[in-house]
Amino acid sequence: MLRPPDSASPPLDADEARRRIAKLERINAALMAHVERSMDQQGGAYSLFQTATMLEGRVRTRTEELTGLMHRLERSNAALVAAKEEAENANRSKTRFLAAASHDLLQPLNAARLSASALADLALGPEALAISGQIERGLQIIEDLIKTLLDISKLDAGVVRPAIKPVALSELLTGIAASFRPFAERKGLRLSVRGPDLVVASDPLLLQRIVQNLVSNAIRYTRQGGVLVAVRRRGQASGESCRIGETCRIGETCRIEVFDTGCGIAQAEQDLVFEEFFRGGAEGEGGEPGLGLGLSIVRRMALALDHPLELASRAGRGTRMALTLPVSRTAPERAVTMSPVTTRLTGARVLVVENDPPTADALERLLRAWDAEVCVHRDLAGVEAALAAGMTPPDLLVLDYHLDNGACGLGVATHLEARTGLRRPVIVTTANHSPEIEAEVAALGAQLVHKPVRPAQLRALLTYLLA
Repeated sequence: MLRPPDSASPPLDADEARRRIAKLERINAALMAHVERSMDQQGGAYSLFQTATMLEGRVRTRTEELTGLMHRLERSNAALVAAKEEAENANRSKTRFLAAASHDLLQPLNAARLSASALADLALGPEALAISGQIERGLQIIEDLIKTLLDISKLDAGVVRPAIKPVALSELLTGIAASFRPFAERKGLRLSVRGPDLVVASDPLLLQRIVQNLVSNAIRYTRQGGVLVAVRRRGQASGESCRIGETCRIGETCRIEVFDTGCGIAQAEQDLVFEEFFRGGAEGEGGEPGLGLGLSIVRRMALALDHPLELASRAGRGTRMALTLPVSRTAPERAVTMSPVTTRLTGARVLVVENDPPTADALERLLRAWDAEVCVHRDLAGVEAALAAGMTPPDLLVLDYHLDNGACGLGVATHLEARTGLRRPVIVTTANHSPEIEAEVAALGAQLVHKPVRPAQLRALLTYLLA
């Protein structure tokens, strides 16, 4: 700051005054620049503070959102685990139910088959014999359907694994064609089988049911023309197939193809035909659509066997179903063929313990038709009462495994052996296919026959055991 000159100071000249003014201006400019820099720094720090505060708020918000999302995800995972366990429990319950219900389903079927066989043994006219044969075939179809549904349920639950073994295609396909040819001829259709004499690696029962369903479907939805079942090596031209019975060079894989000249499947429905109960718009035999289970069962069996299944079809032109499966170099086991049994079981004393009245009645009639002496009871108490009344000990026992009130038919055999000191041949019948029952029957030295009982099998076994 300039002070006014006092009387003692000499007066300033103009140049000195200008120098001092310039110096003061420089000092003032430097002070102003310093002040501005300080204000800028303070403003930047405040901005950084505001930015940090804002970011902290955002991080806190995002953290809360992520925490909530993790909690929701944990709850969703827990719900999915619970739903999966519930579905698995339901599937196991369904399998257990079907396994238990199979006994009740097969029991009346068993009685019907025994009654039909007893009817066929009577002196009947040609028309009655034809009707008896139709009844037998119908009962066989029902039995196959029940067993198929039960097997598929077990496959879905992972309870049963396919038993892979060598299978002779010529025998399998020839048998299927013979069983379906009457139905095809009734509709005026041709049913033929062609292909090399190959041995494949598959489960014979599941493979038979796959082809049966495919042929049945083809015949059902074909009104004119025919159905061809062809076996082809992979890469083989269509004109190179040889007839069943001819020996051809074995490749690694082959295809079983079922062709028909039926109504075909529209492109939009080709992915749906494998769903349960999808029947489409096509009418089958008799003008009624099928139940929509055949191809669903085929797909499940093919998946279980790891045999790729292909569909090619054009509406109004026909359908081709192709099943690819590996070729086996191992020869199949030949079934032991038994000559027809003509021996009548005259005088053989057979004790039957069966708690189902229709089955017991049908079995008694069948055995009496074979000239056997039959004594039928519902349980062990009835057998004990008969023994106390002087019943002659039997030559052979036919026992139902499951009796009333949780009793087991094997107890009858052990009781008789303990009372008489004699071990008699025992046949145990049951609709339960569990390995535990098989082991229990084998430990007793008995023969196990699964229901529905085939009369020819029973008669052959009776003759063998009594010989």
